[in-house]
Amino acid sequence: MSFGPLIRRPLVLAVANQKGGVGKTTTAVNLAAGLAIAGVRTALLDLDGQGSASATFRWESSPGEARDAATMFARELPLTSVLRETHVPGLSLVPAGDSLAGIDAKLATSFGRERILARCVAAVREGAPEAVVVDTAPYLGLVTLNALVAADYLVVPVSCEYLPMLGLRLLHRTLEDVRRRYGARAEVLGYLLTMYDRREAITVEVEGILRRTFGDLVFPQPARVDTRHKASPSHKKTIFEFEGPSGRGRSDYAALVEEVLRRLRQRGHHPGAPPPPSFG
Repeated sequence: MSFGPLIRRPLVLAVANQKGGVGKTTTAVNLAAGLAIAGVRTALLDLDGQGSASATFRWESSPGEARDAATMFARELPLTSVLRETHVPGLSLVPAGDSLAGIDAKLATSFGRERILARCVAAVREGAPEAVVVDTAPYLGLVTLNALVAADYLVVPVSCEYLPMLGLRLLHRTLEDVRRRYGARAEVLGYLLTMYDRREAITVEVEGILRRTFGDLVFPQPARVDTRHKASPSHKKTIFEFEGPSGRGRSDYAALVEEVLRRLRQRGHHPGAPPPPSFG
């Protein structure tokens, strides 16, 4: 008697900060692409209503299209049923969808509304990704709440400015509340300094505060200021395609991917390892 292949629930990594303009989408896109390049089957889930991550992968909505994040939430579909392949081998995409921005109101009366994404991820079928990288919106709506409840770990970009530090405090309060109310298990995997320019006094100040406060949770390699970070999405490319091997942005995000994988292995996760055997 065959039960079919055992399917691992994907590991969910939410890229989050309740302040916009911190490099969240850039981080999500390049972390997802880098994991795929490293041999980890990865899905990028775009939960920002602006759909910037989706645009990086040449996705545009079409009439009657039903394979997107908005439809997944509205119909509570398995994540695997809305995946789309991208031009990056090993990387699939769940685009935001035109109606995602208004989905909070539609789901307000849904049963267990804060756990919809967790159920969609848990209902994966054969061909599921090993990791799901979630690009979240910079505000705490119902969709972002779902991401925090479903997440195993958070990667938190913090730009080297004063206001994003305020957003960080808000995120911490939100995370504590989500754990208490919903039993969420998400923990911060690391803080990524973005828009990093060592010549600026504010950069030195912010880095000092973060490293004193969070210690080794701050990723050792920041994402440095680089105009090519901004240019790559307009060319529909990740930083790994847009820059050569010696490129600053490519080097910074490659270091992030390597450190994320190292920290996951420390916590007992081994994405990229062979799948479990089938029962026969």
